[in-house]
Amino acid sequence: MAEMSLSKTHNLRANGARLWATILETAEFGGTPAGGINRLTLSAEDGQVRDWFREACEAAGLTVSVDALGTQYALRPGRDMSRKPIAFGSHLDTQPTGGKFDGVLGVLAGLEVMRSLNDAGIETEAPLLVVNWTNEEGSRFAPAMMASAAYAGDFTTDEILAKRDAAGTTVAEALDAIGYRGVEAVGTREIGAFVELHIEQGPILEAEGKTIGVVEGGQGIMWFDGVITGFESHAGTTPMPRRRDALLALSEFALAAERIALGHAPSAVATIGEAAILAPSRNVVPGRVAFTVDVRDPRSETLDAMEAALGEAAAEIAARRHLEIALTRIWRKEPVPFDPAVVAAIDASAESLGHPRRRIISGAGHDACNLAAKVPAAMIFVPCKDGVSHNESESATQGDCAAGADVLLQTVLRLANAPGA
Repeated sequence: MAEMSLSKTHNLRANGARLWATILETAEFGGTPAGGINRLTLSAEDGQVRDWFREACEAAGLTVSVDALGTQYALRPGRDMSRKPIAFGSHLDTQPTGGKFDGVLGVLAGLEVMRSLNDAGIETEAPLLVVNWTNEEGSRFAPAMMASAAYAGDFTTDEILAKRDAAGTTVAEALDAIGYRGVEAVGTREIGAFVELHIEQGPILEAEGKTIGVVEGGQGIMWFDGVITGFESHAGTTPMPRRRDALLALSEFALAAERIALGHAPSAVATIGEAAILAPSRNVVPGRVAFTVDVRDPRSETLDAMEAALGEAAAEIAARRHLEIALTRIWRKEPVPFDPAVVAAIDASAESLGHPRRRIISGAGHDACNLAAKVPAAMIFVPCKDGVSHNESESATQGDCAAGADVLLQTVLRLANAPGA
């Protein structure tokens, strides 16, 4: 029966024009003058797009539920409701200067899969589930991908609810403010497999002329918080050799981080994404500086080596400049291999549709990387212009978005109609 269903549906395509229209429609929630989106997680704008998504899912005949961390689940029944649903989706929150496609494409393509199946009158064996995960970006509340991490058991619900943003607002308070603290216990909803469609957020697919990236896994990530404590002194009267300048120490450390990453080329990266002089003044030598470090590589042993090297660099700079550098790792996510069967289903779907494709490793973290610890998971990438993401100029073509949705649709059909799943 599964083979017969597959033969009937192998020519089915998503409605690319409708998908594109929903991408543009939802970009109005938090849209910026520069054409991007500022839709921080659990903001008023996030609440608006969540309301839109719920209404669109219900209009498509889906049953929408919300868990205690605000994650939205929209279920389409299958013939055999005893089977675990095949899930797909991503996130609708953005960076402060985000684009229209990061995360959004995966959620809206998931909605389009449901709509296209409805249009064709197709019922799958297993039920289907499209998911909007809370706080993937991590720009308001840290760490990133916290709702999917809680689903996978990395955090308790109470731990996440107690997290605070820079203004001191807790996740619990932010959820209540937009009415999205649901009653479903986190992690109790069973999932048979999870597929996430996403823009690549890198330049490889575009450079190689490939339409589809078949993602085999995600690289490991470490986040550090750092504080450099020197000594405030008068900018006009303190001789250069006698200064304990925290900002100059950070400058040295930033260059050391670059050298360390280059020493593990070509895959390793290190980024100081935030830095702030504490109690700054124009005519005072900076005495305290706070900063963050983001380190990534597909190999655990490289992460170990880079962490050790960063610690050695901090100690050397601190001793030479007569100040203190405190570097604290606040998060580590190990490299994630995706499920071979789900990867194979994506690959076969892309091949059947005739799209140029390649196997690839995700440089960014995604909800699928968290879910892979608990359920079979994998990802589909499509190109984005110049590899740019987390930027208002982020861009993808309508054709590539439609191709990704087609691969998602065919992958979902393969998984949902597979015998004995």
